[in-house]
Order: sequence, then C-alpha cells, then structure tokens
Amino acid sequence: MTIPNSEDFLSAGSCLPCTPEEEKETISELMREAEDNVKDGDLYYLISYRWWTDWQKYVGLDKGEESCSESLLHIPFRPGEIDNSKLVLDGTKVEDEPDLQRNLQEGEDYTLVPQEVWRKLFEWYKGGPELPRRVISEGSISKNYIVEVYPLCLQLVDERDNSQRIIRISKKASVGELYSMVCALLAVEKTKVHEVHIWDYFFQTKHHKLTNFDQTLEEAQLQMDQEILLEVQANKLWSSDFGTSSAGNELALVPLEPSTSSMTIAGGPTSKDYSSGFGSNFLQGSSFSSALRDVEDSDDNLNNGVKVDGQGLTGLHNLGNTCFMNSAIQCLAHTPPLVEYFLQDYTEEINKENPLGMQGELALAFGELLRKLWSSGRTSIAPRSFKAKLARFAPQFSGYNQHDSQELLAFLLDGLHEDLNRVKNKPYIEAKDADGRPDEEFSDECWKNHKARNDSVIVDICQGQYKSTLVCPVCSKVSVTFDPFMYLSLPLPSTITRTMTVTVFSGKGDALPMPYTVTVPKNGSCKDLVKALAVACCLKASEELLLAEVYDHRIFRYIESPFESLSDIKDEEQIVAYRLPTGHERLLRLEMMHRRTDRFLLEPQYNLQRKLIGTPLITCIDVDSVTRADIYAAVSSVLVPLLREKAFPVNHTKLSESNGCGPSLDAIALTENGIPSEKELFTSIMEVEEVPDQLPPFQLALTDEKGVSRTALDSDPCHFTGSSMRLLMEWSDREHETYDFNFLEDLPEVFKSGFMLKKTRQEAVTLFSCLETFLKEEPLGPDDMWYCPSCKQHRQATKKLDLWRLPEILVVHLKRFSYSRFMKNKLDTFVNFPLHNLDLSKYIKHRASSVQSHVYELYAVSNHYGGLGGGHYSSYAKLIEEDKWYHFDDSHVSPVSEEEIRTSAAYVLFYQRVESNSKIENEEVSSCTNSPSFFMQGLE
Repeated sequence: MTIPNSEDFLSAGSCLPCTPEEEKETISELMREAEDNVKDGDLYYLISYRWWTDWQKYVGLDKGEESCSESLLHIPFRPGEIDNSKLVLDGTKVEDEPDLQRNLQEGEDYTLVPQEVWRKLFEWYKGGPELPRRVISEGSISKNYIVEVYPLCLQLVDERDNSQRIIRISKKASVGELYSMVCALLAVEKTKVHEVHIWDYFFQTKHHKLTNFDQTLEEAQLQMDQEILLEVQANKLWSSDFGTSSAGNELALVPLEPSTSSMTIAGGPTSKDYSSGFGSNFLQGSSFSSALRDVEDSDDNLNNGVKVDGQGLTGLHNLGNTCFMNSAIQCLAHTPPLVEYFLQDYTEEINKENPLGMQGELALAFGELLRKLWSSGRTSIAPRSFKAKLARFAPQFSGYNQHDSQELLAFLLDGLHEDLNRVKNKPYIEAKDADGRPDEEFSDECWKNHKARNDSVIVDICQGQYKSTLVCPVCSKVSVTFDPFMYLSLPLPSTITRTMTVTVFSGKGDALPMPYTVTVPKNGSCKDLVKALAVACCLKASEELLLAEVYDHRIFRYIESPFESLSDIKDEEQIVAYRLPTGHERLLRLEMMHRRTDRFLLEPQYNLQRKLIGTPLITCIDVDSVTRADIYAAVSSVLVPLLREKAFPVNHTKLSESNGCGPSLDAIALTENGIPSEKELFTSIMEVEEVPDQLPPFQLALTDEKGVSRTALDSDPCHFTGSSMRLLMEWSDREHETYDFNFLEDLPEVFKSGFMLKKTRQEAVTLFSCLETFLKEEPLGPDDMWYCPSCKQHRQATKKLDLWRLPEILVVHLKRFSYSRFMKNKLDTFVNFPLHNLDLSKYIKHRASSVQSHVYELYAVSNHYGGLGGGHYSSYAKLIEEDKWYHFDDSHVSPVSEEEIRTSAAYVLFYQRVESNSKIENEEVSSCTNSPSFFMQGLE
C-alpha cells in the first residue's frame, strides 16, 4: 500500500481535520477518557507504529524527546493514510478477514488505540485495514486489563471426514461458546438422536472431553495452534439422506460472518502461515501438531530416537515459543534440594493466606510438574497445566511470544517463595540505619528482619545477602545497607563500560591535536571522562581540560558541568578537549573558527555564504590586556604546531629544539610579559616577502557564535566585556601553504560501532572478571538517582556492592542483553566459567562466614542461541547421581560431554555449594557430597 502525499490526500476527498494542535487535544482527551473507563470487552485497534510516530511528530507530541539540533531541522508534515499493511500476512486481500503477522511487538511494530480514537483518526486520514482487538482481564488477585492481540487459534478436526479448519476465539471465552461456534460453523447440533462432543486433541491424542460449559478455554488448558476434535456419535447422526442441503447439494462448510462476540475476534495467528525463529518445533507451512508428531508420547521409553534410562531425563514439549520456559524448568528440575523438597509431602507449608502469593496453586502446579518429570517411563510431557497457572498469575507470560528465561526464573522463584512462605502474618519492621555499628552486627540484624517476614525453602537454599554502599558525590554522605538477593546478575565488562574517542587540542600551541580513546563507566559523568583523558594525554598540574561538542565546524556547546551524565553524549557526536591553564575561567577565552577565502567572490554578501571548515581552536589571554597585538600573538601561538617544515625551515627548526613532543615558542622573540611582539610576528605582505624567516600575516575578524557575521579586527577592542571572544580566520592559499590544515579536519566520532562491536565479540572474559565488574564501584545511572538524606536532593551517587552471605544454590545471570531507547543488543562474548571448584572466598567480606564453604560446582546451564530478533533456548543439566551431563532441547534429550558445556550461548549458570572436608564426618558422606544423590541430601 502506497502512502499518499498531502496533495494526493486532499484530492482524494479525505476529511480535512483541524489544526495539528486541535488534533492533539482531541486525541489526548479521547485517550484519557478510555483509560479511565477501561473494562472487559472494550475494543482497541492496532495501528502501525511507524504511522503513529509520524502523526505524533506532526502534532508535536514528541518535541520533548528531540534534541535542540533535531528540532531546529525538523519540519513536520501531515502523514498520509493509515497504513497497517505491514502488520498483516502477505497475500491478505482487503476484503478478507486480516491475519496478523506473528511475533509483532508493541512499541516497535504497532501501537494500540481505543475504538473512539481509531474512529477519529480514520475519519481524518482513512486507510486500514482495520484490526480490532478486545480487552480482557488477567489475574485472580488483582485485575490487570490487557488487549488480546493474538486470540486463541485452534485447529478444528472433523472426525467425520478428517477435514480441518482454523478457528479463532478468545481464551476467555467459555467452553459453551466454543461448542456454539463449532456447531454453527459445521452446521451440526445436539439433538435427542445424536451426541456432539469436542475433545482436547492435543498432539492428535484424545485427552478429555470438554464438558464443563462454564469453564473458560484458558482454564481448560487449550493451547495456541493445538487441535480440537469434533466427534459425532456413530449411527445416531448420519442417515443415507442426511448431510445435504435443501437444494440437494452436499453440505458446504462456510465460515461465519465476523461478529463482535469474543469468540470471533478478527485476526490472530494461524498455524498454517506460522514460521517462528524461536521454537525448534515449528516448521514453515506446517501446523503445530504436525511439526511435533515426531515427539509424541509413546510406551517404548525412547526420547526422539535417543534411548535413555533412569529418572530425570524427561523432555518438555514446546507449546509455542515456550523454549524459554522449558529451559528454566529443566534447570530447576535438576536442582537437588528443590527436587528432594517437591518429591516429598510439602502441602503443610503451602500458604493460602499470603496476599502476595497464589494461594499455593503455583507451588502445586510446579510440584506436580516435577513429579511427572521424575517419574519413570516417560519420554516427554506437555507442561500445559503449569503454563496455564503461570499465565493466570503472571499475565506477562501469557500468550505465545518469546520471553526471557531469566525473567521467568526470577518470577517463578519469587512466586514459589510466597506460596511456601512459612510466615503467615508478616510483622511490620521499621528499617533502621547502621548508626556506626559494626557491619557484622548490622548485617545480622538485617538478615534476621528479612527472615522474620520471609521464611521458605526458596530462602533457605537460594537467597544470599550483599552489602551496598552509597556515597554522595557532593557532601560525601555514606549509606550502608544489607539486602537479600536471589541471583547474581553479572554484567559483561563491555556492558558496564564505554569507549569514547576525544581529540585533545593544546591551548598554548605546544603539541599537535591528538585523538585519545579511553574507557569510562557507561553511567559515569563527565568528570570520569576528564579524569581518563588527563591520564591518557599526560596532563600537567598547571593545566585543565575543557570539553566541548563540535558540530558543523563550530563549538555547539561547552560541557563544563563535571556531573553531566555521559549518557547525554551520543556515539555519533564529535567531542574535543582543550588543554587550558588552571583557572582559565578568570581569563578571556579566544575561540577561533576557520573559513576559506574565495578569491572569486569578493562581495560581502557572497562572503557571508561561505561555510566554515576544520575544527575551532581555543586559547586564553589576560582580560586586562585585550589589545589587537595580544589577540594576534595568542592566535599565532596556538597555530605554531601546524607550521609546515618547508614553509619556514629556520624558525620551525628552532621551535622544535626545546620540545620533543612538538614545536614551542622558544624561537620567537618574547616581550616582558612572555608574548611575541606584533612587530616581529605580523607585518604587511610585502614585508614578509622581504623577510622570509618571519611568520606571515593572516586575516582575523570578530564574529558571532555561528561564524556568520564579520567585523574586521583593525584596531584594539574598546572596553571589551565578557568571558569569551569569537574570531574568524580567513584561510587563503598562502595560509594553507604555511600551515598543515589536515590536523584540524576529519574529527573522529565518539564511537565507531561497527569496528568496536566486532572487537568486543572476539574478546573472551572469565566469570571472575564479570563478578569483579559487578562489585566494582560505579556511579548510579541518571534514571536511578539516590535521595541523599544530608543534601535533601537526588544525587547520582557512587555505588559499591560486596558479597556478604552466599546461598547453597548460587544462580548466576550473565547480562547478555542490553536495551536502550536507541539500541538493542546481545553480546555473544564467550565467558569462561568453571565447572568445578568455583571458589568465591576472596569476594566474601563477612568474616564470620569463613566457617562455611564458598566453593561451588556447576550442575545446570540455561543457554540462549541467536539474536534479539529470533533465538532459541535450551539447557544443560547434570544427573549428579550418575555424574553425567545431558542436553535438554524441549522434547529432545541427549547425552553431552562435559567439554561441550562451556559455550558462548551460556546465559544462566546454576551452582551448588560443596561442603568443606572439615565438615564431613565420614568417608561415605564425603563421597555423597562430591557426587550427591537427590535422595541422600538428608544425610548431610
């Protein structure tokens, strides 16, 4: 679909709306009204996100997000027709009921607007196709309204002739509504002479009849793209003349017309057109079930062709992009203390009164799943019941989009903890400060308070404690807290730091411009950048660095605040630093811009059109002596390093003798105040030709901040006031022959993403370097400011973490994914992590904890393959009783060698503590500790 321009739009007879401001006010009011009165069954419409952002720019809703430079260049245009063609499957005709593309992301591919907003936008702009979706409520404790973008898609199999049809229906629809829809679609009805049944036909296997008409399809555990079977009882429905219409023709299966019922919401994914890059069990052009027929349950104890014996080797079916869930579950299902706990009777610990829990339903569903995984005689199972419970209490995991295995793991552990919390009535405990008490005393108090409100098997085995120290950058206030943790999220070194390239210029002409690439904290401030540059360029004690952003060959802005966040500096910007004397704020700053002289355009009105060239130079002079001679002398001094060797061999040789790093001013005759005299430096052109060892003159003029105006500097400035003076230097052929202007051109950008990204991916890091990066002191991000109780203001404090207590099961999350407004990225950096004897003793700051072992053994890994746009999860898990590793890839389970465990796909690592030999009372228990059995943990 082609988006018309404004002229085409008007000629087409579209309704011309009000002004952009009136459009914005109308839509904003409709949006507020809809959000305040949202309820089940409301209609929302999908709109192309690209069109929506164009409209926002047109009416001025995005001005706050644009930079000053962008807003100056941006001229908003009225968008054309609403174009949703990219959201629907290719080949969908306008008159057809449109099918959505799979894996569309809100905020990237589409946005959702209420029905009244859609009607108003459609009235103004026309276009389409229309993509309505209904609001449903999620959650049993507190209602959370969401728009069901992808309704449930089911394959209806007619047992009479094995024909198949795709139907779409809301997961909140009842079984009774499904019956009505199927019977109407296939022109059958239940009478006294025949029975009509619908079977849950998951994996083309009859599981159970759908008989509870009041039950929702979600509660019935029907999954996206699965089959349901229509069964008409034999010999009661069909007769020799039944099945024909009144016209004598065979019964034609004609789809119903779309309606506003929740059963027939337009659109939604269809299995026939679905090809996902996430799930390994989805095939192009095939239905969900046919793609998985090779992994059907059977009685031969085979697992997709791999014969396995023993317990703990059961695979999990992929229910539709659920590999992330399967990977996390398999890791937990091979966590020895959890398996021992859930294989026993734990019902007495279920907390049905906890408002933060799920009344025990999540724990019961997880426990039942673990029992199935560890029961013998199974090859693979479908975790439909568990997923239904998960989606019911965690709407973010409903549907069939890909999610993050670590996010699911965090929710699951927290949900299990609340369901199994032994504390029925949580006491109120007021948080207190350390007030100078020793860390050991204060940490014990914090842990005791935490245990008074949180006491479960999850806390017993999975939770540790770390020390957090915050320091205010202004008043140096120190705040110490001790907080529990469930897992360690370790950043890869390249995700917490940032490389920046900045060109350093000398403000007194003693060195050539030089670019420096430094590494700074990603959430750091400009003082971190200045500090790193000072070390890199060997800054003297008598010098300071002044940062500036160069844009269009002029100083766009000075970066003078040391607390300005580095996140404000984008990779594509050009940043320079000027070496100026200490206390330069008290001096007059001379900012010199450059412009090439055009000998053919001598008229002033033409000269104003010439563009600036090169990079501005900056120097300083005393505010008490602002004469023409002082200005020319200062500018000449800063240009000295650019002198060409062939232009003035005598002076340049003398200039170079005193400074091995570059030319200096030693060869120039100085006055009493150390400044070259005007007579020695600047003469007329004829005088220069007569005296070839003198520097040539050049044209200087006063100008404005953009270098447009030009006032000749023919005499001393009269009563000059201000902190800076902008000068414009004309570069003729003579100046280009005298000075090497190449040093002022081709200013590098802050960061070259392509080159550095390749370099980063090739670097290998260790788990210890990730841990050290995590524990390293760093400033808080600009969006995570700390309220200083002393300053009474939010400050970008520095934060330092220390490990204090470690749990029995240590979960380590490698932060491979990074998200920002401008970029999404995944790091495939290989992290070298130990499989045995992970010793964390030197990282523990709690002295009293030395009696406990800090050595760990790896037993499971959750892997992520691929990138952000498409990927797949699997897991490695160790059967500790057998001391063997296995690869769990959804339904596929296969042996794997220990050497294959370390890969660049490792995402979440699971370690178990190994007790020290001093705590082992006999050799038998020591043997169990080195290779523990799931059912022998009680001996320890």
